Amino acid sequence: MVEKMNNSIQIIENWFEKKGWAPFPFQQSCWQAFLDGKSGLLNAPTGSGKTYALLLPVLCEALSTARSNKSIHISGIRAIWITPIRALAREIQLATEAAIQGLGINWRVGVRSGDTSAAERRQMQKNPPEILITTPESLHLLLATKGYPQFFKHLEAVIIDEWHELLGTKRGVQIELARSRLQQLRPQLKVWGISATIGNLEEAKFVLLGPHFKGEAVLIKSEQAKTIEVKAIIPEEIAQLPWSGHLGIKLLPSLIPIIEGSKSTIIFTNTRAQCEIWYQQLLDYSPDLAGLMAMHHGSLSREIRDWVEESLHNGQLKVVVSTSSLDLGVDFRPVETVVQIGSPKGVGRFMQRAGRSGHQPGAASTIYFLPTHALELLEAAALRKAIAKNAIEQRPPLLRSFDVLIQYLVTLAVSDGFQPDEVYKEIKNTFSFETVSEVEWNWLLSFICTGGSLHRYDDFQKVELTEGLLKVTSRKIAMRHRLSIGAIVGDVHMQVKFVSGKFLGNVEEWFIGQLKPGDIFQFAGRTLELVRVKDMVAQVRKSGSKTKKIPSWLGGRLPLSSQLSVVLRDTIEAWRLAEDPDKELLALQPMATLQQKLSHIPTRHELLIEYIKSREGYHLLVYPFEGRYVHEGISALLAWRLSRIRPITFTIAMNDYGFELLSDAEIPIKQALEQGCFSTHDLFADIQKSLNEVQMARRQFRDIAAIAGLVFKGFPGKKKKDRHLQASSSLLFDVFRDYEPDNLLFQQAYDEVRHFQLEEGRLRLALRRINKQQIILTQPSRFTPFSFPIVTDRLRETLSSEKLEDRIRKMTLESLS
Repeated sequence: MVEKMNNSIQIIENWFEKKGWAPFPFQQSCWQAFLDGKSGLLNAPTGSGKTYALLLPVLCEALSTARSNKSIHISGIRAIWITPIRALAREIQLATEAAIQGLGINWRVGVRSGDTSAAERRQMQKNPPEILITTPESLHLLLATKGYPQFFKHLEAVIIDEWHELLGTKRGVQIELARSRLQQLRPQLKVWGISATIGNLEEAKFVLLGPHFKGEAVLIKSEQAKTIEVKAIIPEEIAQLPWSGHLGIKLLPSLIPIIEGSKSTIIFTNTRAQCEIWYQQLLDYSPDLAGLMAMHHGSLSREIRDWVEESLHNGQLKVVVSTSSLDLGVDFRPVETVVQIGSPKGVGRFMQRAGRSGHQPGAASTIYFLPTHALELLEAAALRKAIAKNAIEQRPPLLRSFDVLIQYLVTLAVSDGFQPDEVYKEIKNTFSFETVSEVEWNWLLSFICTGGSLHRYDDFQKVELTEGLLKVTSRKIAMRHRLSIGAIVGDVHMQVKFVSGKFLGNVEEWFIGQLKPGDIFQFAGRTLELVRVKDMVAQVRKSGSKTKKIPSWLGGRLPLSSQLSVVLRDTIEAWRLAEDPDKELLALQPMATLQQKLSHIPTRHELLIEYIKSREGYHLLVYPFEGRYVHEGISALLAWRLSRIRPITFTIAMNDYGFELLSDAEIPIKQALEQGCFSTHDLFADIQKSLNEVQMARRQFRDIAAIAGLVFKGFPGKKKKDRHLQASSSLLFDVFRDYEPDNLLFQQAYDEVRHFQLEEGRLRLALRRINKQQIILTQPSRFTPFSFPIVTDRLRETLSSEKLEDRIRKMTLESLS
C-alpha cells in the first residue's frame, strides 16, 4: 500500500517536472496526507498553487485504483469541488482538465451551478462526471433530487474551496449540513478545505470536519511568506479638515501614470456605485482607455463578467474596475498592479486583494492605496503594520441558524424522505447544531409538518409521515422548495435591459423605484434613460445627458474590523508622538498639529470626547475607533442614558472613527460620565430600550422567513415585489410575536440583530475597554479634523452637493480662522 502511494506521488512529480514546475513542501504534504486517507484544512496564500495541492492526489488515487482494477471502470462522481462563486468554477475546471490530460486519466469534469442549463443538468444526472464542480446551493439541489444516494455512491472526496469566505455565513452552515449527510452515505469520505489566512484556522478546521469527526485530521500551512508592499498615493496638498469624498477622484491624475506603467491593473472599490463612478471618471479623463477597460461587479450579467475575466486573463484588457467580485481565487496571471480605492476596512480583505498582483508562487504583491479622504491615510499606515504583525481577522462560525436547518430538512423530505432519529444524529455532528436539544428538534419536526401557529394554512403543512419517513408529497410544495434553495438573501433586484431586449445586468428594486420614465442614470459604464418598468424589468435606452444618478447598492458600507481598529489606535498614538517614519503619517502632520491645537489626539489608553457648540446646536463627539456598527450601538446607548438624566432628543451620525450626538439643548455629559454612562451594567436591557429592536428584528426576519421557506419569492421571471415580501414576512413576525413567542425562527431574528447589526459581543468588549481608559473631555471652539468628517457626512444626507460644498467651505474658513 505504501509503495502504491509512493508511486502515485511519483506520478504527480513526474508531471510537474514535465511542466517545468517544482512542488512546494505544502503541496507534497497535502498529497501524502490525502493518499494516507486523512482529512483536513490547507492554509495557503492566493496564487501559491493550492488548487493542485488537493486536486492532484484525487486524480492519482484514481489512477492507482484503475491500475489495480484494470477490468473494472467505476462510473459516477468520485470527487466534489465546492466553490463559493460561479466565476471560480471555470478556472478550476480548466486546471482540472489540464491535469487529467497530463496524467492520462479517462475522467470527465462537470460544472453544476445556477448557470447550468436544465438539459445539462439532466445529462449530468444520467451520466455523472467523475469530478463535479459546484456551489453550496447546487449541492443542496442535488440532495433534493430523488435517488441522490445512488448519485453519490462512489464519492471519495469533498473539497471546499475558499472556506474562509464561507465560514461564518449561512452558506457555510449549508456546507456543514451537506457534509454531515454525505459522510453518513460514505463513512470513509475525505473532507478537505482550502483557506486563505484567517485568525482562527484551528477552529475553521474543527467546524469544517464537525465536532465528532472520527478520522485523522491535519492542518497544513504553506510556509511561503507572501511579501506585500503597500504604497499609498499621497496628495501634494492635504486639507487640514478632511471630509469623506474630498479626495478620491481628485487623485485620479496620480493614478493614470500607475495604470500606464503596468500591462494590466485591477482597481478595487468597496461598493458597486463607487465602481461605476470610477469607471466613468477614468474614461472621461483618459478616453484612450476605451476598449481597454471594463467593469466587474456582481450585478452585471454573467456574459459580461465572463468576458471581462477571459479578456483580463488573456491580456486583452489593460484595466478592470471591480468590487469584491474579483476578491477570490480566480487566476489572473497577467495582472501586475492592484489599486485599492478607499479603505477596505479589514486586513484579510486587503491582503486578499493585494494577492491579485504577483499571483504566482513566490511572487511579491504590490498594492496602491488611494484614499478617499485624508484620514484614510492613517488606515493605510495601520494596514501596513497589521500585515507585518500578521494581525488577521477571525471568522467566527454561526450557531443555530434554524432557518437553514428547516430548509435542509424540507430538502431531504422533498427527495427520498428521512428518518428523524438518523438525521438528528447527523446534525448533532455539525458545529452549528451540536447544541440542538431534543425539545428543539421535536419543535422543528412539528413546525415543518404542521406550521406551528400557522397550522390552519395548508401551505405551511409541508411534510408528512409516510411509510416511516418524513416526506413532501405535494408536487407544488416540492417545486417551490427547489426554486427557493439557498442562503443568499438580499434586496430584490430588477433586470436592466435595452428596449431592444439586450440584458445589461441587475439593480436593486428600491433604486429603480425612485426613478420616473425619462430620468437618467448611470449603469454598466453607460448613461441610460429609463423608458418604462414592465414586470421586473427596467427598459432603458442610451442617453447623452451629463446629469445622472448613480445606483447605490444597499449594504455597501464596510465596517472597520476589530483587528484593524486595534492597530489603528496604535497608529494614531504614533501619529500623536510624531515618531513614526511612515510617509502617510508625516504627510498628515499639519492635521495632527491642528487637532492637538483645537482638542487632543488620544493615546491607546485614552478615550477622546469633544463637546462643541455651533449654530446648529450642541455637538457631542466620541472617538472609540471601533467601526461603524459598534458606534451605532454605543451612540444609541449613550443617547438613551443621557435622556434619562434630562429629557433630550438627538440627531445621531457616525463613521468608523467615532460618532456625533447633536441636540438643540445643552448635553449633560459631565453628569453622565460621573454616573458611568459607558458601563456594561444593564447593557442588554438598555440596548433594547435605546434601539427600536423590534423593527430591526422585523426586517431581519424577512431574510429568515425567505430561507426557511415561509415566504415564496416567486417563479423565475415572475418574482414577487419587495414590498409584498416584506408585508408577508412582517405579518408572520406579528403572528409569532403574539401567539408563539418561543418560535425558534422568531427568536433567531433577535439573535441575528444582536450578532450581525449591533455586533453585541464586540460592543461589550469596547465598553469594557473604554471603562479602563482615561476620559479626555475637550471643548473646542470650532470643528476639529476628527469631527469634520462625521459632521459633513451628516450634512450630506440633507443638502444637495452644491449646498454641501458651500457649507463645507464656510465651516473650513471658520475652523481655520
